[in-house]
Amino acid sequence: MKRKPVIAIDGPAGSGKSTIAKLVASSMGFHYIDTGAMYRAVTLKALRKGTDRKSEPALTELAGSTSIGFEYGDGLKVFVDGEDVTEAIRLPEVSKASSDIADSRGVRQALVRKQQDMGAAGGVIMDGRDIGSVVFPDAEVKLYLDATVEERAGRRHKELVAKGIKTDLSGVKRDIEERDARDRNRPFGALVKVKDAVTVDTTGLSIEQVAARITGIIKEKL
Repeated sequence: MKRKPVIAIDGPAGSGKSTIAKLVASSMGFHYIDTGAMYRAVTLKALRKGTDRKSEPALTELAGSTSIGFEYGDGLKVFVDGEDVTEAIRLPEVSKASSDIADSRGVRQALVRKQQDMGAAGGVIMDGRDIGSVVFPDAEVKLYLDATVEERAGRRHKELVAKGIKTDLSGVKRDIEERDARDRNRPFGALVKVKDAVTVDTTGLSIEQVAARITGIIKEKL
């Protein structure tokens, strides 16, 4: 039986990947796989266990033995070893430590295998940094979402303010620029735009406009 389509969405932080992927998946009947949440899940477990974040063997073993699942219904819920950690993985300390975890080659290899297993049957939309290049290089549709640094910083700043987190726009912009450099220079699973990906610049566009454009591209490709 032919595999159902896989939609790969890559792009830098704040480009709108997760928000758009969720909307499009819901409207088109696909399952949404939040790969960023998977890295956060491993980070949360590492913090709770006191795992040495500089120990590659320890991180690799932790990632490989961690069960990560998603529940679809009234919003997307994330589970680690059977526990609902949807809110816990968004805590500031998890966000801060997740970049170190994502830099681990062993962690990335372990999670890439899990992501490939989740999407093996197709019918999924998966977003991240290396979906079209590493996880599913044979995805039927590859998209690269982007936006100016100023636009992405503004979005992230609004999100933080809405959550009651005090921060300044210049600091958020600096953090995003540092994240961009780190993502693009990561030795394994770096952020890249593959040749057969369609680029969508989301600068100045509403969520609805981007979702409509992405849906149109997917339908045309399929």
